[in-house]
Amino acid sequence: MPVVGRIIRIAGPLVVADNMTGAKMFEMVEVGEERLIGEIIRITGDKAYIQVYESTTGLRPGEPVYGTGSPLSVELGPGLLGQIYDGIQRPLSLIRDITGSIFVKRGIKVPAIDRKKKWHFKPNTSIKPGDKLEPGDILGVVQETSLIEHRIMVPPDVHGVLEWLAPEGEYTVEDTIAVLTVPGKGKVELKMLQKWPVRKPRPVKEKLEAVEPLITGMRVIDTMFPIAKGGTAAIPGPFGSGKTVTLHSLAKWSAAKVVIYIGCGERGNEMTEALIKFPKYKDPWTGKPLLERTILIANTSNMPVAAREASIYTGVTIAEYYRDMGYDVLLVADSTSRWAEALREISGRLEEMPAEEGFPSYLASRLAEFYSRAGRAYLLGRPPRVGSVTIVGAVSPPGGDFTEPVTANTKRFIRVFWALDASLAYSRHYPAINWITSYSAYVDLVAKWWHEHIDPRWKEYRDEAYRILMREDELKEIVKLIGTEGLSEKDKLVLEVARLIREGFLQQNAFDPIDCFATPQKQWAQLMTIIDFYRLALRLVEQGIPVAKIKERLAIKLRNFVIKSRFEIPNDKVEEIYKLREELLNELNKILEEHLKGGSKT
Repeated sequence: MPVVGRIIRIAGPLVVADNMTGAKMFEMVEVGEERLIGEIIRITGDKAYIQVYESTTGLRPGEPVYGTGSPLSVELGPGLLGQIYDGIQRPLSLIRDITGSIFVKRGIKVPAIDRKKKWHFKPNTSIKPGDKLEPGDILGVVQETSLIEHRIMVPPDVHGVLEWLAPEGEYTVEDTIAVLTVPGKGKVELKMLQKWPVRKPRPVKEKLEAVEPLITGMRVIDTMFPIAKGGTAAIPGPFGSGKTVTLHSLAKWSAAKVVIYIGCGERGNEMTEALIKFPKYKDPWTGKPLLERTILIANTSNMPVAAREASIYTGVTIAEYYRDMGYDVLLVADSTSRWAEALREISGRLEEMPAEEGFPSYLASRLAEFYSRAGRAYLLGRPPRVGSVTIVGAVSPPGGDFTEPVTANTKRFIRVFWALDASLAYSRHYPAINWITSYSAYVDLVAKWWHEHIDPRWKEYRDEAYRILMREDELKEIVKLIGTEGLSEKDKLVLEVARLIREGFLQQNAFDPIDCFATPQKQWAQLMTIIDFYRLALRLVEQGIPVAKIKERLAIKLRNFVIKSRFEIPNDKVEEIYKLREELLNELNKILEEHLKGGSKT
């Protein structure tokens, strides 16, 4: 029998109820006469401490608390893609249609997936009655959108002998599509609709090393600080540093099959911008609407604070579900700082001993729990398949202080750190990713892919560009003291080439139709041109030719290269960049020949 308790205390989003003997940790409960959704987060004797995911205004001591007997779970099945959910997976558009209001009415319960819509189910012809089925085996497919084939799988906790499989036809998510005889349970009916607890990671057969880059089209990311499919990244930055635009670019351009965008506690206007723009975006890989492979979870800063925590787990559970089908999934969480603030709020209501800056002592373990659900893996079931979940968490450190607890603890569990810099943003350098403080632990892992698919010299050239940028940073302090005239000719060349790397490669305009996305082939052509120019110019300098002369002769051609390679040459005409490269190198060779002949033509 479900437990029925009684409210004895209310403290903001925290409700304490007694007479809860028999309730379980993380059980979903319904609080008060309006049956608000909550989750048990502590049990002491017969008292249960419940974080409520809706506004508790108007609740009174003495009102009932109803146990459901099951943990907080998400609904999984066809119909998820293209939806806009709140933090506890309620479809916002459907709530608006039902209530006629732009506000989410308290206690409203709407199914996450449409129960009436019929889907065209095609059974898996390689299985037949009498076959033994394991968790993850594909029973059939549904064309969920024009971009995504939804694979209907045996749930991870079910295995048995197939008794019956539905023929091809139209079915709702609640219609039975298969019957299995399960040991100890008898006949079990399987539907297209599944439920899964949000705090429990979905199992896999074997975790794999992340070795294939997740191409984003952003040069500073793909070439300098790459992320692999199944990797983890954080993108911290102060207000105004371009976090939202960078995250939108990631969601729009990344070579992930499914994108889940979580607005976790962000300002309402920022989330509104995402909700308005995403339906209008075209998928750059196919030209179809981006929403056909995207799920949005909107939990803005004026919504109940506790629901921020649920939104993160809701998003990652849905991501694991699509990963289990064999897809590469990108999960973008904006921002984990607001999620951590929800933890701090609840911890304070529980009167727990605070740690640094008031955050709970278990902040690090919760962050680890979240990021550990990323990864690339061999999946359960047949046919054999590999899928991945890549997690990118935005962090909003107050004042851009990267030593604050959320950023500092996040750095312990992620392998890519894209540090946004306000000074770069103010100087109109976008993406404002600081190449000095950023890093990626995937450079060596993804190098093999670049070597096999693009060019064997990729890592050598990438590392040389990085060394030039590091040397420029060292020279900045010297230049402040003695100016550029006191530098050696080699160091003067480093400053010029570093400027070329910054303006011609690292900078990228997210709103320009050509510059917004660069294929790996185009990125390599741009990088190779710059590094080959540097190497040949270095030979000239070693022959005694001053950098000033090289600049004078090549200023127009270099400017031409920067403008054309970024804004005029599309991805399918990379050979034009190689022509610009030849022009630059030919001009350098002319200067060298003139010098060796003793000429002084300018």
